[in-house]
Amino acid sequence: MGLSYAGRAPRVDGMAAERVPVYHTGQNAGRSSGGTGTVSLPASVSIVEVGPRDGLQNLTQTLPTGEKIRYIRLLAASGLKSIEVTSFVSPKAVPQLADAAETVAGLRDLPITPIALVPNLKGARNAVAAGVPTLNFVFSVSASHNRSNVNRTREESLADLAGIVALAGEVPGVRVRASLATAFGCPFEGQPPIAEVLRWVGAAARLGIAEVTLADTVGFANPESVRRILAACRERFPDLTYGVHFHDTRGMGIANALTAMQCGVTVLDAAAGGLGGCPFAPGASGNIATEDLVFLCGEMGVKTGVDLARLFEASRFLQGALPGVCLPSRVLQAGLPKARGPIVG
Repeated sequence: MGLSYAGRAPRVDGMAAERVPVYHTGQNAGRSSGGTGTVSLPASVSIVEVGPRDGLQNLTQTLPTGEKIRYIRLLAASGLKSIEVTSFVSPKAVPQLADAAETVAGLRDLPITPIALVPNLKGARNAVAAGVPTLNFVFSVSASHNRSNVNRTREESLADLAGIVALAGEVPGVRVRASLATAFGCPFEGQPPIAEVLRWVGAAARLGIAEVTLADTVGFANPESVRRILAACRERFPDLTYGVHFHDTRGMGIANALTAMQCGVTVLDAAAGGLGGCPFAPGASGNIATEDLVFLCGEMGVKTGVDLARLFEASRFLQGALPGVCLPSRVLQAGLPKARGPIVG
């Protein structure tokens, strides 16, 4: 592991190109994490950057559209390829993302896969009309949270998902992934039985969903619960691709992410700076920070394709644009490990 400097290359954000440090991963990609019976880590993972949506939706401040687009461009410049850029929801419910269509329009030239969260069929239609190729439909394991979050029963949400899958089938290039909120715990109902998680994962799978993200919406999860739920899901529905979405409410987010990777998960949501939270879930706080996840992966030999120095630029830009907002990422605050030199004497 170490720092070197990348060659000059075009900048996605339009700024002058500079020679910037590239954080090299270790030499243990794909190897066992050590000890008898341990599980090997994947050689590489795909990080889904959710900061522009999940990170901004819970703030009291609203980032202007132009600065939002600049922020996403900086994230793309770091090497992030899958970015959840906005949410097509009621502007009354989430005014911070009322500019969803305008945001998407300002990103058409970027070499990324833009993703938009959609809570219902109306939102999906608006996202498709705006040119979004990947729709992330969210509904909850918990009946109470689903009512609080999208004002629907779970059955009504499932009917919406069926309509969204049909809509995507009519538009070439559009795909749908499903995020299952409160899969590890709910602020209203507590921890759901694994059978209930399996029930709704199966319901999504029967509609033709191939990728399901299990979300720890309010930070209830721990490594053992992550292991149990992922094992049950993969045993019952082995053909699905699983992603994970962890909040760091109780400091367990990175430990949970490592456990998920040990269980074979290669799609992980994270938010630059560690922002995030659900305005309709009491107690929800920030997502795991993208910087922290990239650093973890680099230290353990798992490739992400993300340049940490460029990622720092994006988070520092956001900090400058929203000076009253704290970015809790540990790696952003501390920087990369650096030897100061031996003490002689």
